[in-house]
Amino acid sequence: MNHEEWSAAQTETSVTVDGHDLSVAYYEGGDPADETLVFVHGVPTWSFLWRGVAPEFEDDYHVVVPDLLGYGNSASHDGFGRSIRAQEGMLEDLLDGLGQETVTLVAHDIGGGAALRFAAHSPERVDRFVASNIVCYDSWPVEFIVNLGLPDTAGMDDEEFEGQLDFAFAEGAYGEADPEFVEGMKAPWLREGGKRAISRAAVSTNTNHTMEIPYEDIDADLLCLWAKDDVMQPIEYGERLADDVGGKVVELDDAFHWVVEDRTETYREELRQFLTETDTKGGSE
Repeated sequence: MNHEEWSAAQTETSVTVDGHDLSVAYYEGGDPADETLVFVHGVPTWSFLWRGVAPEFEDDYHVVVPDLLGYGNSASHDGFGRSIRAQEGMLEDLLDGLGQETVTLVAHDIGGGAALRFAAHSPERVDRFVASNIVCYDSWPVEFIVNLGLPDTAGMDDEEFEGQLDFAFAEGAYGEADPEFVEGMKAPWLREGGKRAISRAAVSTNTNHTMEIPYEDIDADLLCLWAKDDVMQPIEYGERLADDVGGKVVELDDAFHWVVEDRTETYREELRQFLTETDTKGGSE
């Protein structure tokens, strides 16, 4: 589906984070009685990143794909934090509201940082964890995102701003980018207030929020499904995470940072194999 169809299929709810009541948009599919897979995106994407993956699991799993606070169709006004610490709080409150006690987390980029915090602070609630080119330890922020967090972004010329987004999504893809992907990723940021929103999201990157994670407390089966050629989140960080938490690394060739988009079919296959090999209590079959 295109980004407009994805948006139309989303549900909206309210979460409370740091004393703020905030709207969260999320895509949901499958039977809520089945095991729940939660797909978490990063910066500067939104839940549409998972368009080619999450819906393919609806026949066997309950699928939840939220827009992080400040992203996509979730609340994006001023007056609240977008840090991964705040995003962890959003995940917790969203899952509580949906009545989901235990889940499998599938995460990319800063969504992975938020998911790691949740998995470490609530290990009994995360059975499995799939990490794809996520931020962890001191792997971030990256220069491009830091620059977007500068105050000048809010007043940037429209053409220059869209050029920055094209650089991120079109030139950041492996090979020729799918125009539907690029258009969909840009759409929320091209709305009124989008420049301000992306600058607020970008300035919220904070290495301390991943350096303080007690990684040893994570008790989930871990798969690092990682694009080998990503220069923004190098695979060495995935290997370190797998060593510290206990898990395996699967390298995906012919993919950069947008690994979910670059290798969609292979990503689905590897994810399904991992889900098949592991049970719902964090132990291998």
